[in-house]
Amino acid sequence: MLPSSLPRDLSPWGMFLSAVVPVKIVMVGLAFASLATWTVWLAKTVELWTAKRLARRSFATLAKATSLRAAAKELAPERSPVARFVAAAVGEADRSDGLAPEGVKDRAATLLSRIEAQAGRAILRGTGVLATVGATAPFVGLFGTVWGIMDSFIGISRTNTTNLAVVAPGIAEALLATAMGLIAAIPAVVMYNGFARAITGYRAQLGDAAAEVLRHLSRDLDREAFPQKEDASIVHLRQSAE
Repeated sequence: MLPSSLPRDLSPWGMFLSAVVPVKIVMVGLAFASLATWTVWLAKTVELWTAKRLARRSFATLAKATSLRAAAKELAPERSPVARFVAAAVGEADRSDGLAPEGVKDRAATLLSRIEAQAGRAILRGTGVLATVGATAPFVGLFGTVWGIMDSFIGISRTNTTNLAVVAPGIAEALLATAMGLIAAIPAVVMYNGFARAITGYRAQLGDAAAEVLRHLSRDLDREAFPQKEDASIVHLRQSAE
């Protein structure tokens, strides 16, 4: 780097324009990573808020229902995991008509666990970008810093001087890459941790809803079995009387 090419504008924008091409590429990539981070944050915030609100409303409807089929009718217009829980349990009960209640409950529990896992995977989409940016952005910025410092030392060797005014601008440009890496990484890590806690709470809501569905299913199966037992006892009493 020759003295005549040293930047006079040491603002962040001026240092970016005066940086060597590899450092510019690093900084542009980090700027896009930061933009992607904030885009994911906005999209996932809206998605999580909507999903949690819908889950709370569906759970309240499910808890107030007198039976699983009544809950299925009320939740039919909704496209929430809780509505899928109810529909799956009702479908399993219909397909298992006449079979042992315990088997019906076990099969329904397995089906609900898979639906819950699928909903958990769906809500996790996009958070991997935050984890990737948070883990790699500091190292990408460090790469730009190392490259910029190497270029500064090459400039020192070409000018045959150790004057600080010669080397300082190049080092400042290099350190700007590290600063941008940290600017991209720190919010990404904070957002990822926040979403991880929020998603854990959402999955707990789904677990509560699945348990409520199984309670309704068990209650409905017992209601269907109780009249049969009552009829059998009445027949037995009649036979004894005769």
